Amino acid sequence: MSKSTQGGSCEHGGCSEAGHGHSAHDEEKMEKAAIAARMGRIGRKIIVLSGKGGVGKSTVAVNLAMALSMAGKKVGLMDVDIHGPNVPKMLHIEDPHMVSTGEGLMPVKVDENLSVMSIALLMQQKDDAVIWRGPMKYGLIKEFLSNVEWGDLDFLIVDCPPGTGDEPLSVVQLIGNADGAIIVTTPQQVAVLDVRRSIRFSQKLDLPVIGVVENMSGLVCPHCGGSVDLFGSGGGKALADEFSVPYLGSIPLDPRIVTSGDDGIPVVRSDPHGETSKAFGRIVRVLLASELGSARKEEAPADGKMRIAVPVADGVLCMHFGHCENFALYEVDTDKKTVVGKQLLVPPAHEPGVLPAWLHKQGANLIIAGGMGSRAQSLFTKHGVQVLTGATSGDPDAVIKSYLEDSLVTGDNVCDH
Repeated sequence: MSKSTQGGSCEHGGCSEAGHGHSAHDEEKMEKAAIAARMGRIGRKIIVLSGKGGVGKSTVAVNLAMALSMAGKKVGLMDVDIHGPNVPKMLHIEDPHMVSTGEGLMPVKVDENLSVMSIALLMQQKDDAVIWRGPMKYGLIKEFLSNVEWGDLDFLIVDCPPGTGDEPLSVVQLIGNADGAIIVTTPQQVAVLDVRRSIRFSQKLDLPVIGVVENMSGLVCPHCGGSVDLFGSGGGKALADEFSVPYLGSIPLDPRIVTSGDDGIPVVRSDPHGETSKAFGRIVRVLLASELGSARKEEAPADGKMRIAVPVADGVLCMHFGHCENFALYEVDTDKKTVVGKQLLVPPAHEPGVLPAWLHKQGANLIIAGGMGSRAQSLFTKHGVQVLTGATSGDPDAVIKSYLEDSLVTGDNVCDH
């Protein structure tokens, strides 16, 4: 049996009690200020919860974080499942040791856009047992929020352990202004009964519920394509309806999720065109839409003006932005929901990285497109141009009108290229 981890047994000394020289009140003020400074550089803070163990909550958190990263977003994934941290294993980052700098503790980079922090990355041995009571858990979570150099992020995804105990309570209270919770369940009534408590938990803490995800929704036969409801069906949808919260969709029971988790490559990356990845993609579009809504309110100039680019070919929205004849550049007033002006611009030749930089010079704040690869989305984001994909081909004036009226319907991120 491996040795137990107690008190300061993790490698990072910052998890110990606060040093001397300040009163408890001063320490608390400094910690709150440090958390506020770190969290102020993060766009959306989303907490993944479940009142039931074994429903695949970490699988959902990891795949959502990876999918957002693949969409060009800067993402942090914070694993606060202190007694069963699986995130590093699922992302194949078990071996790296943490590095501390003058700016704080550096999270481990999975790729260009995704960074991870977990107690598993602080342990001397992978199989060490963490035997901590509530105050020590609270201290570690506070350390993750105040002393980890997350940098500028579009999203912070927090993977909590099952239940409504110390870890999720500490996260919600310390962050203070989290954007909401994603509640994960499986279809059977035993799971739904426990997960119901997570919604009650969120309501009592004034934490918005972004929606319910039903995991392990049905086993798809690889031979005939039929679906077998091993755990029943409809529990997640019924739960969402009961509490009048959004239902984000169903994730099938897919053997590839098991192998991808063991191999350290999330299924959205190992099988990006499979049905399971498409299911995660539908959830990610909800998160990106909420981010876009926030960007419209927070990043638009004080006078409510912004510029929206639409790729156009043959007079309609062009599904592949790089093949368009023109860009229709609309100047809009988001407060009055009106179009102030419109230009048809001839773009430069489509070479990698050219159009994002060019549209940025034209003052574009947003591009509405049919489909776009993750690399292109990343380049647009880097140049300060938000991206909305999934628009269908049609009159660009009608597309802008629908956007301003919050009635624009988007589908899959696909194009005709």
